[in-house]
Amino acid sequence: MIERIIDQRSHDLGGGLTVGRVLPFHARRMVGPYIFFDHLGPVDLAPGLPRELDVRPHPHIGLATVTYLYDGAITHRDSLGYAQEIRPGEVNWMIAGSGITHSERFDHARIHGAHMHGIQAWVALPAEHEETDPSFHHHAGADLPTWQEPGLSGRLIAGEAEGMRAGVPVHSPQFYMHWTMAAGARRDIAAEYSERAIYCAQGALEVAGQPLRAGQMAILSTGGIVPVIAREASIAMVLGGEPIGERFMLWNFVSSRKERLQQAKEDWMQGRMKLPDADHAEFIPFPEARRIE
Repeated sequence: MIERIIDQRSHDLGGGLTVGRVLPFHARRMVGPYIFFDHLGPVDLAPGLPRELDVRPHPHIGLATVTYLYDGAITHRDSLGYAQEIRPGEVNWMIAGSGITHSERFDHARIHGAHMHGIQAWVALPAEHEETDPSFHHHAGADLPTWQEPGLSGRLIAGEAEGMRAGVPVHSPQFYMHWTMAAGARRDIAAEYSERAIYCAQGALEVAGQPLRAGQMAILSTGGIVPVIAREASIAMVLGGEPIGERFMLWNFVSSRKERLQQAKEDWMQGRMKLPDADHAEFIPFPEARRIE
């Protein structure tokens, strides 16, 4: 039932902020349309933290970013003029499409301090939607269906699953869930989609009889219900969907066409991509060492 287990790898975003990167992985680049998966924290940030820890303005094309927190707060600003603080249990869903820039700042932590813990994922857009107009959507409350079971509370972050549908504007069949599990809680992963994975963000799980520790993602085989047991209090992220075809990456850009990635690189380097109005004094230069993957 488990095809592969992927360990997170430490990745420096610049300025000293380190995350655990899970996707893309050389032997498994995507799960359904999910092409990128970063685990932030858990980390304690003290008041007065330097601005170098912030993620400065940077560009995207061909994807949607989904930011989800368990603890803390992040301030999003983008080139469409949106400024939105995201807090635990909420979703920032940003569709890059033909091109957008944004920053992610620790404004709240800089003043108050914060325990930061969360996930950022990227969802590749189908080829017919790669050049859609960029947009930004913030979702909370009834937009994100929640439920309770013995020993488990769940939230559907995106897509459709088990008769539920989240309010975020997805472009292809997919699902993305957050489970908070008490020690001993049990739940099955349904066989609704051809590609599925479960990530242990905290605690320890048993998936189809195999241990899965914090920082590991289990890629599941197609078909069949997969049993999950929490061996201690745990946080699990369950995700997947239907494949959308091969995708290439160059830095923060995703596309089905390599030449489009080169164009995006040139647009950024030549200053043709607008910076956020409220956050345009600095930006992240294109890292010249990066190549198309």
